[in-house]
Amino acid sequence: MANSRYEYVKSFERENYLLPDTYVVIRVDGKGFHKFSQHYQFTKPNDIAALQVMNRAAHKIMTKYSDVMMAYGDSDEYSFLLRRQCELYERREMKLCTLFASLMSSYYSFYWNQAFPDKQLEEDHLPVFDGRAVVYPNFNVVRDYFSWRQVDCHINNLYNTTFWNLVIKQELTPQQAEHKLMGTVSSDKNEILFQMGINYNNEPEMFKKGTIYVRELKDYNTKDESNLSSRQKSREDKKRKKADIVEHHVDIINDDAWWDSRPWLKD
Repeated sequence: MANSRYEYVKSFERENYLLPDTYVVIRVDGKGFHKFSQHYQFTKPNDIAALQVMNRAAHKIMTKYSDVMMAYGDSDEYSFLLRRQCELYERREMKLCTLFASLMSSYYSFYWNQAFPDKQLEEDHLPVFDGRAVVYPNFNVVRDYFSWRQVDCHINNLYNTTFWNLVIKQELTPQQAEHKLMGTVSSDKNEILFQMGINYNNEPEMFKKGTIYVRELKDYNTKDESNLSSRQKSREDKKRKKADIVEHHVDIINDDAWWDSRPWLKD
């Protein structure tokens, strides 16, 4: 870019570089998806086709960026784990947040039109996502983060499953259903569902546990990339890109074996 007397305005720009050698999680959330789902008449309590649109968008993001080692999503949110030694966009926070939010918005729109050809997106009702980046100092905290999101998925899904079955099957108003569930615990909700002929344990695992994508590396050896040349780093990047991205619907909260069998998530 040519120098000019106006270039001084760049001095007002500020960048926040995320701490090196830390784990970065980028979480994207749908903006106003309650109204979005109402407008496009999502099936309640879970619209599997809409969830698959989210999943396909997240999977596509992982295929584009090999630094994303794992993703977890449910409802209208997805969390992407960047590897600890990630140097994507020099770890600039604003760049990463806007990138992931815009990618999710774009891919969601693209896959939506494929999944719902009879419900084309309207100008005033478009899917929009925001993004945030959080750094974590060690992998134990990363595990707790994903456990937190999965617990949140279970709590919300149990409530929504009970709420919408009260509305649909017992024909309660939303206000009546909300009042009936006020103060209830998990066992109470399970009993209410059972009385309506629903065993919550038989609900699809994706609804109860969310969706997990993992970049499954083979013949993995721990590497400190700080001493690698650019060519060596490029080779490692190609290996990650070639790795399979596998979908899981499992309880990861207390499953040490599941985490231990994927040591590359820690590196």
